[in-house]
Amino acid sequence: MQKVDPPFAPGHRGPMNHSPPSKATAKQRSKARVAVIGAGMSGVLAAIEFKRAGYTNLVIYEKGASVGGTWRENTYPGICCDVPSHFYSYSFELNPEWSHRFSPGAEIRAYFEGIARRYEILPLIQFETEVQGCRFDHGRWHLALADGKTDTADFVIAATGVLHQPALPDLKGLDSFEGPAFHSARWDHNVAIEGRRLGVVGTGSSAVQIVSASVDSVQTLNLFQRTPQWITPIDNPAYQDEERAEFRKNPEAMQAIREEAAQAFTDGFANHLVDAESPVLAIIHDSCVANLESSVRDPILREKLRPDYQATCKRLVMSEGFYEAIQRPNANLITASIDQVEPEGIRTSDGELHPLDILVLATGFRVEDFVRPMQVSGRGGTLLDEVWRSGPKAYLSICVPDFPNFFMLQGPSSPVGNFSLIEVAELQVQYILELIQSLETEGPQAISVSQDAATRYESDRQKAARKTVWASGCNSWYIGKDGLPIAWPFTFDRFREEMEGPRLQDFETQSIHSAHLIEE
Repeated sequence: MQKVDPPFAPGHRGPMNHSPPSKATAKQRSKARVAVIGAGMSGVLAAIEFKRAGYTNLVIYEKGASVGGTWRENTYPGICCDVPSHFYSYSFELNPEWSHRFSPGAEIRAYFEGIARRYEILPLIQFETEVQGCRFDHGRWHLALADGKTDTADFVIAATGVLHQPALPDLKGLDSFEGPAFHSARWDHNVAIEGRRLGVVGTGSSAVQIVSASVDSVQTLNLFQRTPQWITPIDNPAYQDEERAEFRKNPEAMQAIREEAAQAFTDGFANHLVDAESPVLAIIHDSCVANLESSVRDPILREKLRPDYQATCKRLVMSEGFYEAIQRPNANLITASIDQVEPEGIRTSDGELHPLDILVLATGFRVEDFVRPMQVSGRGGTLLDEVWRSGPKAYLSICVPDFPNFFMLQGPSSPVGNFSLIEVAELQVQYILELIQSLETEGPQAISVSQDAATRYESDRQKAARKTVWASGCNSWYIGKDGLPIAWPFTFDRFREEMEGPRLQDFETQSIHSAHLIEE
């Protein structure tokens, strides 16, 4: 194995080669087999960009029956994106037809479905085909599919997402409940909630949206609060016909909104999360306090809803109607811990039984899983599960030593705060493409990050993570097994800079003695 000779000074990157590929390079790209795992936002994006770059031997494996990822799986009442629609869009496909500033989930799913059709991605997707294992052997990845079939690929792009494996709470007696019980990401639309006694466990974004959308339809709504959440108000007006007509006529108007949102999220929020003492975060906290105190009239209820940690320590929940909804006469906020689930409902630690007809578990996702439960075996049989025994980690969130030509989108330590994951994915895809294209003048190669570079990055990440607001004293899904935040701990500006192109001196290459990529 030989290290890539750094063609640029340490800390600097070379420019992307935008010149037309040579005949040999074009043949390399057309022959290289690229397997994308997942057809959500990131997977569809990866397929589009790889096709644009000339990689036409593409396949996408999707465990579900359609595209959309989290927007396919989460269909609960009130589901809505907490990032403005014109920002939560592919930069190359702005959408003049968004109905609201923050669009509902079904509309977002339809957007991704439309993009997949327009860019002819659907024929590349094998739906209802789960990848159970990836094994690197003799310079290629060997994929084991759930239906018993296999495939081989030169490059694997794991676009499996973060919020896709529901986390079920360990509640005593849950199986004994006589009514329908399901996770919010597995909403049963055959169950009518109108006029029923609805119970919701959890108080994150999903629970807040469900409560706001359902309270006027049900007989009673019992919200079992595990931890109070700071709520920041949002205004979600509908776009008028005249506005959409202007967007169609003048795409620059959409671009201006997008750039304004990007700047507001970055300069007014994301760049300050790295410093728990930031004055900007203090202003956000004061705004959340004011929202609580001006919105909730009952002082007892107000104090039940008041968190004891700094706003933004957890993912900030945005809502235009939650405080109003939880004050409805048929809504009950229950703060006593759950003792057990019984056939008729939930009994709390104070001995009270809360009768329920339907139970919804809005308890989040197993965010530490990433590509799992897929089994990934790298160079020399190295198991990703073993590498991640103490918690998932990856160099710049994209790759892991000893796993050549295996790249993750939205991987460990990706920016996953309150901003557009589409921008994150677009930057990551371009980084991966540039990394792969750095191999093309050398013939068939496998590339992986060096252990030294990965160790250095992880050390810097951990040091920075201790200073972030997420480490300021609350328990959230941002916290890993080691007690440190798992999200990107640097400024978002730095993320953009890192994604400008790979430091080739941080990578190692290995020749692949095979003729499958290019013919002489």
